[in-house]
Amino acid sequence: MEWVRLPFREDGKAVPREVTIEIRGKDDFWARAFHVEWEDQFPQRKLVRNESGRFLADADWMSDLERVGQQCFCRIYLAPDNPERRRLFGMLVPRKPESR
Repeated sequence: MEWVRLPFREDGKAVPREVTIEIRGKDDFWARAFHVEWEDQFPQRKLVRNESGRFLADADWMSDLERVGQQCFCRIYLAPDNPERRRLFGMLVPRKPESR
């Protein structure tokens, strides 16, 4: 028999599921504005930047991240589990330019 670890702490609260996200702003000004607005609206929710320039966030925050992104002309993307695979795929299939 194999034990399955449930996503709950000993006190019965759910363990937050982290996702890696990319924040792409209309330009540098709006990308910085996103972080200012996020910290103003959600001071208790910290986005942790990793070495690749992406951010770790609680999966439950996605709707709030997208809403703040819309306010600041930014798009929030779930980052791929394997960035090399995305890069390789991007070389094979050209991207269409994003409308801004």
